[in-house]
Formats: sequence, C-alpha cells, structure tokens
Amino acid sequence: MNDPSSQSDENKPRDAAYWAEPVSKLKVSGLPKEAINLNVEGRQLTGPLKGFGPMWQKTYKVRLSGATVSPIEVIQTWKEHFPKYWPAGNRFYGPLTGIAPGEVAVLNLAAPGGMRLSTGVMVIYADDESFTFMTPQGHILSAWITFSAYEEDGCTVAQTQALLRATDPLMEISLRLGGHKMEDDFWHHTLKSLATDFGVQGHVQQQVTCVDPKLQWSEAKNIWQSAAIRTAIYTPVYLIRKLFKR
Repeated sequence: MNDPSSQSDENKPRDAAYWAEPVSKLKVSGLPKEAINLNVEGRQLTGPLKGFGPMWQKTYKVRLSGATVSPIEVIQTWKEHFPKYWPAGNRFYGPLTGIAPGEVAVLNLAAPGGMRLSTGVMVIYADDESFTFMTPQGHILSAWITFSAYEEDGCTVAQTQALLRATDPLMEISLRLGGHKMEDDFWHHTLKSLATDFGVQGHVQQQVTCVDPKLQWSEAKNIWQSAAIRTAIYTPVYLIRKLFKR
C-alpha cells in the first residue's frame, strides 16, 4: 500500500497548501518578554465539537460602502495588522511569519479585575480571501473563527464568523452572565476599526443561530484545563516576579 505522505503534488487537493498540517500538541516560540505564555504550549486543539455549552454560530459583517477595495486587499490588510483592530487591553502575539497555516499565536486578553487571561489560537486555514483560527484546550471558547471578505451587490464585505461552545461549565456561566455580549462587542469593535482603515464608518450587522442547544456533560471535565482558572492562580506570581525584576 502506498504511503499517503509520498503522494505526488498532482494527487494532493488543490487547496492543500492553505491548510495546516495535523499536530498532536501546540508549540510556541519567539515571544516578546512581556507576553504571558500560559495554556498554549503542549495543549491540543479542541474546536466546537469538544466544548461543553450549546453550540452557536455567530456572524458579524460590515459593508465597506464607498471604498474601492477588493476582498483580497481587505484580507491582506487584516492579516498584516490583525492586532491593531482589537479593543484596547487585548494582545495578540503572532509569529514573525504572520498569519499562515500552522502558525500559533499567544493571546493575552483583558479580563475583569485587570487580569490578563492567557490563551492562544492556531491558524488552521489561510488563503487570499479568508483565514481560520482554532482554539486549544482551556480557551474560553471551543471554537472555529473564520475571517473573510467577499463581494456582495458590488460592495466588498468583511466578515467574522464563529462556530463556538463554552469550553466548560464555568465558561458557560460566564457567557450567560454577560460573556456573550462581551464577545459580540469585541468583534463589533474589530470590524468597525477595520472599516475605518478603509475610510468607512461601518455599521456591523450581526446574526446569531443556536445550532445545538444541548449541554455536553461529557466535556465538563474540560474545567481542569481552564485557562481562566490557571491564569488567575498564576497572576499573583507573575506580578511578584515583575516587581522584583524592576
């Protein structure tokens, strides 16, 4: 039997170059000193199938009305300046090679009480008109998040679409107590900021669909890998270390 790894380029799918190679565990390198690197190295990818809470599909889009810009140009700009469009206090530490299939980024996200929640994402797909992140174990969400641009009625549209579940019972409670709104506000801000770069004062349209209302109790064990809990435990140690370094 032929080894699939020895297949010729002619036998590979046309979009094979845009997909990340399968990995058993995530690896991180080349981070700046200020980055809090927790809950990423050695973790496995999860995605929405392995989350705890109901599965939601959330779509956010903004029409770049009046801007003479193609979907390819939008995605190129989005990739090059991805962290720039995030709300203040959130950090995206991506690799020097940029957003490309297989690359892993560390996230330090603003959390209540001034805490920075440390987690990450992996780029599982990236082409000229879209790119997709997948979350690792312990992330707030078990999700696929796709960023894309396309033409509609002669106008370029930028879009963020997430298929997600809360990772564990604690995160499900957090989403119900305001986390969903925080998630929505995050991507509204991102798309408005992106539109501003193209000279557009955009209005973000949002659509939310509950794909599966059931709780997956078999995944309640995910709480043992919770990035929120582990970051909360680590934060005092981080602050003490930072104080002594000064």
